[in-house]
Amino acid sequence: MHQHDILDRYRHLREIGNCHHQAALDHVPQTTIMERAKHLGLTHQGILTTDSDMEMALVFDLAVHTAKRGRSRAIDRYAKAASRADADETRTLDAIRHARFSLWRVLRHHDVAGLVIEDVLSERETWLIDEAMTASVAPGSAFAARLYSPDEFAITCGTVVPISAELIEEALLEGCWVQNHELHDIADDPRLAVAIYRTAVVQRTMETVRFRPIGANA
Repeated sequence: MHQHDILDRYRHLREIGNCHHQAALDHVPQTTIMERAKHLGLTHQGILTTDSDMEMALVFDLAVHTAKRGRSRAIDRYAKAASRADADETRTLDAIRHARFSLWRVLRHHDVAGLVIEDVLSERETWLIDEAMTASVAPGSAFAARLYSPDEFAITCGTVVPISAELIEEALLEGCWVQNHELHDIADDPRLAVAIYRTAVVQRTMETVRFRPIGANA
């Protein structure tokens, strides 16, 4: 496929993905929002202490994609209730349900569109399409994000956290659970996202990120 065909396909699937994520938030109780915000240090005495869209995006990501042990995730509850009109809606929602959070490094620009990135934890390469990142992120840059693959390429779930060696070290040192896991298994533990997000909040990393509203092409 030519570049414009790939980008048209990406924009179509991303729009569907944005709609799914927005609808999944309707299945998140306010108490869960506050719990996730508390995990990230964004509450005080039961009151939300941030008005940052970027920090709230971290809260929403955890609220939609993670759950307490024995509880269902909001994205799964939404999937059970959702009516999907066509194959792309079904395929995109299934991909979102299997989204993977990890630490990623940009290797190079893809020959057609987007970026070739590497999962730092599993050392697997992935083709990522994100127009904003392609225009602004240099090879060698690293970030944390949850990705889903509705086609041969991957798309971010909407939240991207720039990371450094210092941020990773601080995030992992605070969790003794990391010591009992193989490196490739760490990404499958929801505590990794919490640790990375909380450290990003403490280090004010999200102040360097520009928020793109749900529904905007990225």
